[in-house]
Amino acid sequence: MKNNIGLFISKRAQLSPSVDAVFDVASGRRQTYVELDDRCNRVANALHDGGLELGDRVATLLMNGPEFVETFFGTAKAGGVIVALNWRLVADELSFILTDSGANTLVFGTAFNELVEELHARGTDGTQVTNWVHVGDAAHRPSFAHGYEDMLGRASADEPEVVACDDDLLFIMYTSGTTGLPKGVMHSHKTAIWSVITANATADVRYADRYLICLPLFHVGALNPLLSTFHKGGSAIIMAEFDPVKIWEVFGSEQITVTLAVPAMLNFMLLTYDKAAHDISSLRWVMSGAAPVPVSLIETYAEMGIEIHQVYGLTETCGPGCLISPDDALTRAGSTGKAFFHTEVRVVDEDGNDCDAEEAGEVLIRGPHIMLGYWNRAEATAESIDADGWLRTGDVAMMDADGFVYIQDRVKDMIISGGENVYPAEIENVLVSMEGITEAAVIGVPSEKWGESPLAVVVKADESITAEQVLEYCDGKLARFKLPKHVEFTDVIPRNPTGKVLKRVLREQYKETSTP
Repeated sequence: MKNNIGLFISKRAQLSPSVDAVFDVASGRRQTYVELDDRCNRVANALHDGGLELGDRVATLLMNGPEFVETFFGTAKAGGVIVALNWRLVADELSFILTDSGANTLVFGTAFNELVEELHARGTDGTQVTNWVHVGDAAHRPSFAHGYEDMLGRASADEPEVVACDDDLLFIMYTSGTTGLPKGVMHSHKTAIWSVITANATADVRYADRYLICLPLFHVGALNPLLSTFHKGGSAIIMAEFDPVKIWEVFGSEQITVTLAVPAMLNFMLLTYDKAAHDISSLRWVMSGAAPVPVSLIETYAEMGIEIHQVYGLTETCGPGCLISPDDALTRAGSTGKAFFHTEVRVVDEDGNDCDAEEAGEVLIRGPHIMLGYWNRAEATAESIDADGWLRTGDVAMMDADGFVYIQDRVKDMIISGGENVYPAEIENVLVSMEGITEAAVIGVPSEKWGESPLAVVVKADESITAEQVLEYCDGKLARFKLPKHVEFTDVIPRNPTGKVLKRVLREQYKETSTP
C-alpha cells in the first residue's frame, strides 16, 4: 500500500464499511465510509478526465461540508495538490494566493459566487484558474462554471491508480506573512501521515469516536483532527461554521465524544450553556489551542464536568507541537503539556542554547511532520528550518523541570483574534496606502470578545483625518477579522536605530487600551 493519504478512505471502506464517516449538521446528510470512498473516487477520476496531472494545484473555496472532504481526498487520490482557501479573505487576497500557488482548478460554493465572479472577471491578471467547479443548485451556477454533481455523475467510481505518495506534495496552506505577503506552507503525503500518527499516538482518541469539527477546514487545526479521525476509524461530525447555540444541541443529538474549540469559542459557549437542557454526557474532552487558554476558563469547564486539553501547534508542523494529557489537564492547568509523540521540543535562548528550567526562550520543534518548506520561498524556508531539521516557531515559552511547556508570548508580532492569525504587517501596508497617513504600526490589545484585536497606531499628515475614516478605509481591503478595531493617533512611532518599530514600547504605551 502506497503512502497516499487519500487511501485512508479506501482502507476504512474495507475495514469499517458501514460506519459513519461524515455527518453534515447543516444538511443532515450522512455518509458511510463506503459512500464517501465512492464519492472521493469520482472526484479523483473526474479530475483525471479533466486533464489534471501529478502536482497540479486544486483550490477550494468551500464552507465545511461533505464536498470539502470529498474534494480533499479525491484530489489526494488523483495526485493533485490541495490549496484550501480561507473564505474570510477578500478578492485581492484570494487573487494573490491563487496566482502564487498556480492553481488551475477552483471548487467553490454558492455562498462565494460574488467573490468568484470578481476573480473570474480579472482574467489571467487575477488567477490562472481555467476549470471553475460550482457546488450548489444549478440555478445559482455562474455561466462560466461546471456543476460539481454533474462532474461526479459522469466519472467512474473505480479506485484510481495511485500516482502520488510519500514526499509528493499533498497540500499548500497559506499563512499570513510577517512581510505582509501570505506564505504557502507545503506538506507532503508523508508529513501529513506522520502528523496523524503523532496525534493519534498522543491524544486520547479512540475507534468509533465522534469528533465534532466546527473550526474551518482551511485551518490545520481542523484538518489534522479530520485526518486523524478517519485514520482511527471514527466519525467526523461537521458544522459549516461555529454556532455557540447549536454546538450544545449537537453534543447531545450526535453523542459527541471529542471536539476542538479555541478560547474565544469556549467563552461564547459559556453564554449559551443550559445545564438542564443540554446533554454533554458523552463528551470526554475538548481540545483548545490557537492561543493560551486562561486557567480560569479551564477551571470553569472543569466545574461543568468538561476537561479542556490545551494544545500547541502550527501550520508548519501540520498541527502537532505540545499537548496536555488527561492526567495533567487540571493539575498543570495553564500548561500546553509536553511534546507530542514522534515530536521533539526545545526552548532556546538567542544564541540557540537550551534554556534553563523556567527560563523564557524561543520554541523549536522537530519531527517527521514538519513542513517541507514555504512554496516558492527558499529564503524564508532557510530562515525557519535549520540544517538539523529544527523549526523556529517564533513563539516564546518556558519549560519546567518536568518538561511541561508554558506558552508566554510571541517573538513575532502576530495577533491571534478569535483563533485567526493576524499579522500586523498586512494591516500596516493598507494603512500607509491611505492618503494623509505617513506612518502606521499595529499591535494586539486585549478584547473581551475575541481575546485579542488589532489596534492601529497612526501618524497623520492630514490633521482632518478621523479614526472612523481610517477604519472605513480598511474595510473591504482586508478580511473582517484582520480589520483594526480601534485607532490611536500619535506624533511619533518609536523605532530602534535601524528603523524597526519598537512594538514592545507601543504595547507598554497602550497597555490600558482594550476593545470590546
